[in-house]
Amino acid sequence: MAAEPSPDETAPSFEATIANGDVESFALDDALGDGPVVLAFFPGAFTPPCSNEMVALEEHLSEFEEAGATVYGISADSAFSLNAFREEHDLSFDLVSDMGREAIDAYDTEIDLGDLGLLGVSNRAVFILDEEGTVSYTWEADDPTTEPDYDELVGAVKNAA
Repeated sequence: MAAEPSPDETAPSFEATIANGDVESFALDDALGDGPVVLAFFPGAFTPPCSNEMVALEEHLSEFEEAGATVYGISADSAFSLNAFREEHDLSFDLVSDMGREAIDAYDTEIDLGDLGLLGVSNRAVFILDEEGTVSYTWEADDPTTEPDYDELVGAVKNAA
């Protein structure tokens, strides 16, 4: 497993599946070059803290987009589950299905939540990349029920733009 990338390091690239209403392949490298990229890792769709976080990101989406950023939620859930999750919470940004754990391993966010039966999922974490793919901001929860400071994320995106 790789070490979590730090600010000023090149973000690890990865490939996964994207849930954008359809199910398509996704490569981080293809998402770079058009402004900052927000990678919001979360443990599992349809859990209350993850639902709260994704809805809060949606509520701040216009602020991210004004700074030229693209937001992606990332979890180990299937693309089909993530599409249902997007629909239920009216999310307009894409979710990345990392069932192969390539991104979770590359960003060193793996956690086991044994009491919930979730093993090998991602801890709640946010990485903001500039358009060249350099990490400009990182945050990882001490406890997976903790949400990030959304105003701080908006500020970090503006700094990365």
